[in-house]
Amino acid sequence: MKIWLDGGLRDAEAARVSVFDHGLTVGDGVFETIKADHGRAFALTRHLERLTTSARGLGLPDPDLDEVRRGCEAVLDANPMALGRLRITYTGGVSPLGSDRGEAGPTLVVALSETRRRPDTTAAVTVPWTRNERGALAGLKTTSYGENVVALARARERGASEALFGNTVGALCEGTGSNVFVVLDGELHTPPLSSGCLAGITRALTVAWAGAKETDLPLDALEGAEEIFLTSTLRDVQAVTRVDDRQLADGPGPVTAEAMRIFDERSAADFDPRW
Repeated sequence: MKIWLDGGLRDAEAARVSVFDHGLTVGDGVFETIKADHGRAFALTRHLERLTTSARGLGLPDPDLDEVRRGCEAVLDANPMALGRLRITYTGGVSPLGSDRGEAGPTLVVALSETRRRPDTTAAVTVPWTRNERGALAGLKTTSYGENVVALARARERGASEALFGNTVGALCEGTGSNVFVVLDGELHTPPLSSGCLAGITRALTVAWAGAKETDLPLDALEGAEEIFLTSTLRDVQAVTRVDDRQLADGPGPVTAEAMRIFDERSAADFDPRW
């Protein structure tokens, strides 16, 4: 396996990041996960734009997107596979043992691992912890994922693949690594970015392509929703058939099935969609 580390392609076994890297010691970094289909990175331009937005939000220098693209291409060429998880990680670099950032400059890593297509349906649970829609990291895709690790472990314990958060005012927000859509009275809704959710790439495309409305919703909207689905880089559009103890239909409902169809068709027709 080959990875890209700070300007060059390296054997994964020989690649080394400092134990003083700020991404390791305090979670000072941002990242992107990108679907790689037979050596092609889906929606790469959108992902790189969000990487820059997250870096700026964290106070990191803008990443060199030409280098990031070179790294992605090199890693994809060096590691052929049918379906992969392409991961770009960009951290504060070597720094003191504390919250202050050092002067060494950022660390850039691009890596790839093999994955499989997700099933069409899944289960989710709600968790008692909240997203802080007013926090410094709200809406940024940072490497500070500790609360997601805890929440996802709770979901796994309950036979689910995702945990869903409300925010501090009790509004529906997002999953640990996904955005959530609900069907209410036959209309498709998803929480707005002001809820504190991540500006998901698949979310944005689904809103544009399937005509979803961005709506402030209470967390308990999940209890009355006719259909629920998740979106993310590797889920694409995935139907939720159970939330907590509430069983929905056994398969995707009609609105979800249509969103799945549209997403599959549009993403196949344009692998780097801008609209």
